[in-house]
Amino acid sequence: MVNEMVAALGDVLNPHGPAVQAAKSYAPSDYSIHFFLQLAVILLACRVVGWAGKRFLNQPQVVGEMIAGVVLGPSLLGLFFPDLQAAIFPKETRGLLYAGAQLGVGLYMFLVGLTLRLDHFQTKAKSAAMVSAAGIAMPFLLAVLVTPMLLTVPGLFAEGISTGSATLFMGACIALTAFPMLARIIHERGLADTALGTLSLTAGAFDDAVSWCVLAIVLATFGAGAGVAIVAIGGAVLYAAFLILFGKQLLAPLGRAVEAKGEMSMTVLSITLMLFCLSAFFMDAIGIHAIFGGFILGVFMPRGLFVEELKRKVEPLAVVLLLPMFFTYSGLNTRMDTVSSLPLLLIALGILTVSILAKFGACWAAARIAGEDNRTALGIGALMNSRGLMELIIINIGLQKGIIGPTLFAMLVLMAIVTTVMATPLFEAVYGKRARASGELGGVPA
Repeated sequence: MVNEMVAALGDVLNPHGPAVQAAKSYAPSDYSIHFFLQLAVILLACRVVGWAGKRFLNQPQVVGEMIAGVVLGPSLLGLFFPDLQAAIFPKETRGLLYAGAQLGVGLYMFLVGLTLRLDHFQTKAKSAAMVSAAGIAMPFLLAVLVTPMLLTVPGLFAEGISTGSATLFMGACIALTAFPMLARIIHERGLADTALGTLSLTAGAFDDAVSWCVLAIVLATFGAGAGVAIVAIGGAVLYAAFLILFGKQLLAPLGRAVEAKGEMSMTVLSITLMLFCLSAFFMDAIGIHAIFGGFILGVFMPRGLFVEELKRKVEPLAVVLLLPMFFTYSGLNTRMDTVSSLPLLLIALGILTVSILAKFGACWAAARIAGEDNRTALGIGALMNSRGLMELIIINIGLQKGIIGPTLFAMLVLMAIVTTVMATPLFEAVYGKRARASGELGGVPA
C-alpha cells in the first residue's frame, strides 16, 4: 500500500493523456495540475526574492519579481535542479502560462494607461523636450553604430532580418525608460511634486511612446509582405484615431455610472474588462500586440472615482497574481548559459555600457544644456536609465516574433535587470541623500 501511494504521488506530474507518436500526451487535468503548482511556485519565489531585494538592496518589489523570473528559469533552477525545473515547468504547459502572462501584462499596461498623467506634458516643457530628445536620439545613433557588428554574430538576430529593422529594434530597446517603474520610484522617493520628478516623468513618457511606435513599425514590417504592414500600421492608426476622436465621449457613461452609484457595479466592471479584452484582441489580431490595445484604451478611460474603483478591484489581482507569470515566462526563455564564451560576454557588457551611456549620459548632458544644475541633471540621468518591465515586454515580443534569438534575448534581460537595479542606489548617491539632508525632500527615507 505504501509503495502504491508513493508511486501514485510520483506520477502526479506525469502526462496522462493518450499516446501520441509513442509518447503520452498531456490530458486537460494535467494542465490544471501544473498550472496551479506553477502559480504557487511563482508567487513564493516572487515574494521571497522581492522581500530580499527590498530588505537588503532597497529595491522595489517589482525588481525582485524580475529577478525571480530568471531564478525559476534554466539560468538558475534549471541549471542546478534540471529535473525539478522540467517537472514543474514542462514545455508542453508553457502555452497556458504564456496566455496568463499576456493577460497579466496586458492588464498591467491597461492600469498604466488609466493613471497616465497628461498634465505632466504641460510643465517643464523646454528641459523635458531636450532630455527626451537626447534620450531618443543618442540610443538610435549608437544603435546605428553597433547593430551592423551584432548582425555579424550568428544567432543574435533572425536570419535574413534587414539592417534597418534590426537597428530600429535595438534603438527602441536602448531608448526605453521604465515609465511605470519610474513613476513608482518617483513616488517612493518623495519626488512627485518636484521639478525633477515632473521633468523625468514627462521625458520618460515621451521616450516610451516613441519606443513603442518604433516597435510597432518593426513588428508591422517584419512580416509576410506589404499587406501585413498595411493592415498592422493602418489598423493601429485608425484605432488610435477613433479613440482620440470618440473614445472619451463613448466611455464617459461608464464614469458617470460609477459617480452616480458611488462605487463600481459588477456590470460596469464586466463591461470595462470586456472592452479591455476586445481592445487587446484587436491589436493582437492586426499583428501589433495585445499590450498596445490595453494601454491605449486605458488612456481614454474616465478618470476620478472610476479609476479609483477599477484599481481597487483589479490591480491587486493583476499585480500580485497575474503579472508575476509574465516575469516567469520571460525567465523560462532566458538562458544566461548561452552567453558562455568570452566574446559573447564582451558583447553583453558592450550592450550594457552602450545602453547606460545612451540614456544616463545623454539625459544628463541634455539637462545640463537646458539649464539644470549638475546634481539635478545627474538625478534625471539616473532615473531615465531604468528599463524595468517595459524592456522585458519589448524583448519578449522580439523573441516571440522571431526578431532576435535566445542569446541576444539573454543579453537584453541582463541589461534590463542591471539598469533597473542600479537606478535607485545611483539616484540616492547623486541626488537623493544630499537633497534629504538639506530638507528638499522632507523626511522620505532613503
